[in-house]
Amino acid sequence: MADYDVTSQLIPFDGLFNSRDLGKMPLKDGKVFPEKFVIRCDSPSNLTEEQCEKIKAYGVNRVIDLRSALEVEQEGNPFKDMPGVDFYNIPLFIGDPNDKDNPTISFLRTHKLGDFYVWVLEELGDKICEVLRRISENKDGITLYHCAHGKDRTGIISAFLYLLAGASRENIIKNYRCSYTFMKPILDPLIANIEPGLKHILGSDQENMEILLDYIDSKYEGNIEKYLLEQGMTSDEIKELRSRMI
Repeated sequence: MADYDVTSQLIPFDGLFNSRDLGKMPLKDGKVFPEKFVIRCDSPSNLTEEQCEKIKAYGVNRVIDLRSALEVEQEGNPFKDMPGVDFYNIPLFIGDPNDKDNPTISFLRTHKLGDFYVWVLEELGDKICEVLRRISENKDGITLYHCAHGKDRTGIISAFLYLLAGASRENIIKNYRCSYTFMKPILDPLIANIEPGLKHILGSDQENMEILLDYIDSKYEGNIEKYLLEQGMTSDEIKELRSRMI
């Protein structure tokens, strides 16, 4: 496969730090993931109307917020009621991640982020399938999906799209682990103030993506299509989504 430069995917949207087109990713058989199909990013909650209009003008007409309903209620989303943009809140987290007593946060005191990704895989498979369907059905513009920092929940969806398209394990990990680097201005102050046992959740160490990919290899024979079929997607739906990417 061709060399892969993560920085070439960055989109300099004002107000966002980790905004990236999934395009330019090398795929099997010399193919390349298409540009202006999907964009991943950190939370747009603090964007101004003008900043959102520029993103819309770029071609974004669908936004999928992967945060919990409570996060969206607390933080808001400027795309939620924006004319010309289809908005979906499809949570890949339950409750409030800022609540130190949240069961997931308690789980992460003794587990790695990659273990949380596996939990999402097994417990929220219907949501993952819904996200992928919403991406696939958007034929008229770009779909932008995000969580809070654009690395965990967003990273899971990105990995699934790349696995379906035929990206290499090495490049999927490379695409994941750079999130901390891009988000340093936001994450470093949070790391400095969070309890020691949770500092790791604000990083994007490659072992976390390795845990997820190893799990898919062991349980689903490395076949993400097998997983999606078990979670309720049809062969036709998977074929249609793959056709949009290769």
